[in-house]
Amino acid sequence: SVKEEFKTIVVHSAEYKTLLTKKYLNRKPWQKVNEKHEVSFIPGTILQLFVKVGQKVKKDQPLLMLEAMKMENTIFALHDCKVAKIHVKLGDRIPKGFLMLEYE
Repeated sequence: SVKEEFKTIVVHSAEYKTLLTKKYLNRKPWQKVNEKHEVSFIPGTILQLFVKVGQKVKKDQPLLMLEAMKMENTIFALHDCKVAKIHVKLGDRIPKGFLMLEYE
């Protein structure tokens, strides 16, 4: 059980006292983005893979195509890297936040 207690929040030097909701207290903590992981931003289906394990890719090179909400989304490399692992295959239906690719 979570004990309710007032928290003080300061906004532009004005102090406010408030109770935090259970939803807020139980939220998933923020984590820094791992630049060696390519994670799905929306649920969808893998339509195409443009790379293979061990392949060197350049920034803005297409990696894969994800169909989501009847739209085809091409996922591009954010930086020069080498593909270490591919966790998806053609036709896979994946949820939001799914690890699709790993870089070295």
